[in-house]
Amino acid sequence: MRYIGIIPARYASTRFPGKPLAMLGDKPMIQRVYEQARKALDEVVVATDDERIYKAVLAFGGQAVMTRTDHKCGTDRCLEAYDKIVESQKSKVERSSRLDTDINSSGAEKTDEETVIINIQGDEPFIQPEQIEAIKSCFPTEIATLVKPFTEADGLEALENPNTPKVVFSRETGNALLFSRSVIPYLRGIDRTEWLRQHKHYKHIGMYAYRADILRQITQLPQTEAERAESLEQLRWLENGYRIRVAECNVQTIGIDTPEDLERAIAFMKENKL
Repeated sequence: MRYIGIIPARYASTRFPGKPLAMLGDKPMIQRVYEQARKALDEVVVATDDERIYKAVLAFGGQAVMTRTDHKCGTDRCLEAYDKIVESQKSKVERSSRLDTDINSSGAEKTDEETVIINIQGDEPFIQPEQIEAIKSCFPTEIATLVKPFTEADGLEALENPNTPKVVFSRETGNALLFSRSVIPYLRGIDRTEWLRQHKHYKHIGMYAYRADILRQITQLPQTEAERAESLEQLRWLENGYRIRVAECNVQTIGIDTPEDLERAIAFMKENKL
C-alpha cells in the first residue's frame, strides 16, 4: 500500500482565526504537525485554501497544495488534494520522458485501491508516530480511525462532554458500530458516578484513513439524518454501509481549538522541555 498523509489547514476559524500559523514555541503549529507526521510517513502534504499557510509550509521545506475555499469538511479537501498530487506526479512523468523509472520511484503507479489517504488534523501538534502506525495497521480495509479508552482519571465530566465523540465497536471484526456525542453505551441501572469504573468507554480520536477509491465514494454521499443530528460525518458512512476499522491507541495528545488551548499547549511544552 502507498500511504499519503494529508493535513487539511484552513485560515478561517470561528474560534481561532489563523490557527495553523499560531506560534507554538519557535515554530508555527502547522510545522509541528507536519514534522510529527513525517516521522511515520514518507509522503505528507498540507492542503490549504490560504496563500499565507501555503507559503509558510514551503518556507520550512514542506509540501503543500492549494485547494478550494468552499469545502464543507476536511474529507472533501483531502480528495481534492489527493487528485492534485496524482495529477502533479503524472505531469512530472510526462515531462521527464522516463515513464517507467519515474512512476516506480514516485509510487504514482499505485491505483486508488492500493493508496491510503491519512487525514491528519492540523491542530494536533503532538501527534505521535505510533498513532499513525496504529491506523496504518488497520489496512486492508475501507476506512480506519483511532480510539482511546477513557480512564477514571479523565473523570465523568470528560466522559459526558459532547465535544468528545464516543465509539462502540465490534470485538469480533474491530469495526465501529456507532459514534455519538452522548455516552454510549448508557449503563442502565448504574449510578453515573460509577460508569467509568463499571465499563470501558472509548473516545474517538479524530484521525481518519481512507482507501483512495473509498474516499472518492464517500465524498459523493448526501448527508443523513443521523449525521445532521450529531454533526458527525462518520455516521453518514456507516449508514451507507461502509466499514470503519478501529485501532486502539493509548497515546494522549493535545488538540488546539482555541487560544486558551494554545496557552495550555505552550505550558505543556515548557513542563516537558519539548
